Amino acid sequence: MTQNERKRIFLNAFDMFTVGHMSFGQWRNPKDRSATKRRDLSYWTDVAKILERGDFNAIFLADTNGWCDVYKGSAEPCVRNAIQYPMGDPAVPLTAMAAVTKNLGFAITASTSFEKPYVLAKRFSTLDHLTGGRFGWNVVTSWKASGFEAIGIDPVPHDKRYEIADEYLRVLYKLWEGSWADDALVENRENGIYADFDRVRVIQHEGEHFKLRAPHILDPSPQRTPFIFQAGSSPAGLHFGATHAEGIFVVGLTPETIAPRVKRIRDKVAEVGRDPNSVKVFASLTPILGRTTEEAQEKYREALQYASEEGGLVYWCANTGIDLSKLDLDAEVTPQMGDQAENVQLQSLLQNLAYPGEGAPVWTPRSIGKAVALGASGPTPVGTAEEVADEMERWMRVADIDGFNIGHITVPGTWEDVVDLLVPVLRERGLYAPKGESGTMRERIYGSGRSRLPAEHVGSRYKYENYQDNDTQA
Repeated sequence: MTQNERKRIFLNAFDMFTVGHMSFGQWRNPKDRSATKRRDLSYWTDVAKILERGDFNAIFLADTNGWCDVYKGSAEPCVRNAIQYPMGDPAVPLTAMAAVTKNLGFAITASTSFEKPYVLAKRFSTLDHLTGGRFGWNVVTSWKASGFEAIGIDPVPHDKRYEIADEYLRVLYKLWEGSWADDALVENRENGIYADFDRVRVIQHEGEHFKLRAPHILDPSPQRTPFIFQAGSSPAGLHFGATHAEGIFVVGLTPETIAPRVKRIRDKVAEVGRDPNSVKVFASLTPILGRTTEEAQEKYREALQYASEEGGLVYWCANTGIDLSKLDLDAEVTPQMGDQAENVQLQSLLQNLAYPGEGAPVWTPRSIGKAVALGASGPTPVGTAEEVADEMERWMRVADIDGFNIGHITVPGTWEDVVDLLVPVLRERGLYAPKGESGTMRERIYGSGRSRLPAEHVGSRYKYENYQDNDTQA
């Protein structure tokens, strides 16, 4: 790949409002602040300032409901090891982080299975307003049985969840894009007219899964529709993402593993009539950086001292639906075991075990626990900034991705190393954002003046000037 062919690398920090997100057991390290997330707002504001200094595109906060209770058929290992439990609401710290930054974007996960569209539309418009348009949403349909039990509803079959999510998004587009005209907000003090009633449309939607008769309760935010992320890789999830998403997350241990997946994504995006390069694909990466190779290796050895291999198994089993405690620790685990998974969406996670080339490990419960304990199911490159930058460029070239969700070993240490060591190298290579780049989240991705959904996006058909009251399409 020549210099002129190089793509810009977008970086999102990947975190969660929980003690053990993707590097399990590291909360025991005195250098790590993960245990303070739930009770100290300065954790979030300090992290935001670090990421702003490094011109990160965004901080992305994952979320879940319920707990991990597949491994050993119990949630006890989950609670004891703090594996994504306890969990706080990722929306709460966003405004505090926005108050101490000007450019950093914010994205959170929320499920289309667990709350009504009208309620979510109000909260997300509020966040887009208060962040100045720096807000994005990772759309999930949820799959964890304990989550459905916690909400008090019956689990929904996999493909049906995506069918429901498609209608859910279309209801949101009607509220965000079609309820208020661009000139509805008047704010005329002299005539005492705050908003023009005749330019606010009552949305009337009656579909298979949702019924609504109301205008959007809040005036349009800078982006109207937040920047939309998604991570489904099943056929139903792939079609949903190609239709609605602007950013898609993929996970795999090597670029060779995820390259076919990325190609399927781009082919599907083109199939639904969108520019395949308009959807940005992000891979998971948890780097361990040092000023020298020896320093990086020492940090890696330290991480291994605190790593919880049992925690890795708790996480992996919850994500696949397969209880590896039923196997001998050194019995080989193969992708064919995916037949045991009840949820077809989760079978794709087993494909992340693929590891082409020489030196491929034999995957056993023991080796899976060790591998997943640091960086979950994504790679954990160890080295200098130059060495890690080389590896990132290889991922960009081989897998045709657009950027990375950067996980942490310890916080704020991992992100300080990325900002202070890795970002300067990426910038020297002409691969990174200019200093102080600003704008809405959509503008940071697509360019200045492009805060709104593009015309080719399905949501644009519901813009005020396009959408008709008698449009009955879900």
